[in-house]
Amino acid sequence: MSKTITISRPDDWHLHLRDGAMLEAVLPETMRHFARAIIMPNLVPPVVTGAQAAAYRERILAAAPGRGQFEPLMTLYLTEDTDPEDVALAHASGLVKAVKLYPAGATTNSNSGVRNFDNVRAVLEKMAEIGLPLCLHGEVTTADVDIFDREAVFIDTVLDPIRRATPGLRVVMEHITTKDGVDYALSAETDLGATITTHHLVINRNHILVGGIKPHYYCLPVAKREEHRLALRKAATSGDRRFFLGTDSAPHLDPAKENACGCAGCFTATNTMSILAEVFEQDGALDKLEAFTSQNGPDFYRLPRNELSLTLEKGDPVQYPAKIDTPEGPLTVFDPMMPLHWRVLDD
Repeated sequence: MSKTITISRPDDWHLHLRDGAMLEAVLPETMRHFARAIIMPNLVPPVVTGAQAAAYRERILAAAPGRGQFEPLMTLYLTEDTDPEDVALAHASGLVKAVKLYPAGATTNSNSGVRNFDNVRAVLEKMAEIGLPLCLHGEVTTADVDIFDREAVFIDTVLDPIRRATPGLRVVMEHITTKDGVDYALSAETDLGATITTHHLVINRNHILVGGIKPHYYCLPVAKREEHRLALRKAATSGDRRFFLGTDSAPHLDPAKENACGCAGCFTATNTMSILAEVFEQDGALDKLEAFTSQNGPDFYRLPRNELSLTLEKGDPVQYPAKIDTPEGPLTVFDPMMPLHWRVLDD
């Protein structure tokens, strides 16, 4: 006998769609299961103004099969030259739902990011005034800090000082990867949320390094020790309002991943909901899946929860494609290394 679970349609609160041919190839993978997504602005060149965000949104909608069934939630890329008034106008128009802070050099296409955080103080103060969330990639980039420690150091030396200096600033700690991140999110009663990716619930650093380097498990922030993965699982499956899904699904063509200096990112848009249902069932928390995927995110962003629903059915293992073909070459779908028994009905 089959077993089903029905939840409000999920949203993805951290998504990379890229542009051009890649956008057209990967957008349907998200639209199949998600109603909305926070769209990352780290294109080349980055999306730094309201006008650029509006133009990018139009390109996304033009690439969307069955237009009108998916809502891209746009963000601006924070630079040291960002105009606070342009941010305020883009937010007031309803176009922009968040501003993204990349420490310069932290990840893909982040070289235009922030080096001196004092230079963006006026923007952060304006955002606190108007209630616009700051999404941040929480890692320091100084060479003397070990890559596995960069999230914890960022919390102590950058994030906490920013929040103390800017009362009322609403912050999303994106793709947390450590127990330190979980504990810091839990320490805040208001104005702080944290996204957790699908892949960080599944892999630890051994999966990247043991038995040979596995480039399709390499991501930034990099996966950490098993104790941190377990802390993320506990947070995600708790139902706590501060934690919600942000897949950080990040498409890179196979040649860009499988080389001597491969790109960081896991492409999880295709099979995320099946993976999450498997994880939550393993942890005895299927009743908390809806909170993580469909409720806590819109509540934090002060948006209505989706009225449409999504149903998953448990049965024989689901067979997902190993790769997505794009006009520019193949793109590998994240392999969770376990059978996935939950499929989305009408997929």
